[in-house]
Amino acid sequence: MADEGDILTDLNNPAGGPAGADDAPAAGIITQYVKDLSVENPSAPDVFQWADAPKVDVQFNIGAHPKGEQVTEVELKINITATGEKGTAYLVELSYCGLIGLRNIPEDQAHAFLFAEAPRILFPFARRVVADAVRDAGFPPLMVDPIDFNGLYLQRLQASRQQGAAAGSDLPSAPGGVV
Repeated sequence: MADEGDILTDLNNPAGGPAGADDAPAAGIITQYVKDLSVENPSAPDVFQWADAPKVDVQFNIGAHPKGEQVTEVELKINITATGEKGTAYLVELSYCGLIGLRNIPEDQAHAFLFAEAPRILFPFARRVVADAVRDAGFPPLMVDPIDFNGLYLQRLQASRQQGAAAGSDLPSAPGGVV
């Protein structure tokens, strides 16, 4: 089996091409981490006496912030609010990030990786953090439903192109900023 290399080593120590340069495309997760986590249980201890099941609202957002020439921080923000007839049961706000290394990747493919593939890779870990946080607040763990980041990315891309066509301007091939 061929040695596929290590993305961290490959990105930090390019070698193999002419004069030590490596022009092979590379993309991968360097590290991932909880950047910010807030858990609130504002109605405790009364909430544990409530008979009705809370209504859970899950919102998420994706951001990409360059941290160097070949490194970008992808931020997956998840906000959860659980409310019942008598008030708020709990609130969870999570900012889960990954440092993504990209080298020799065309801009449109890099954008797709940062806003679709990287969040897909990070999501199961963020989901576990949310489940543990809700459980630690005294509630049954909340297993956030899987998210089709690729499908959402394609929808967003199509909407951006339609807005550009309606405005009569030339938009880049991929939406910028936050998805």
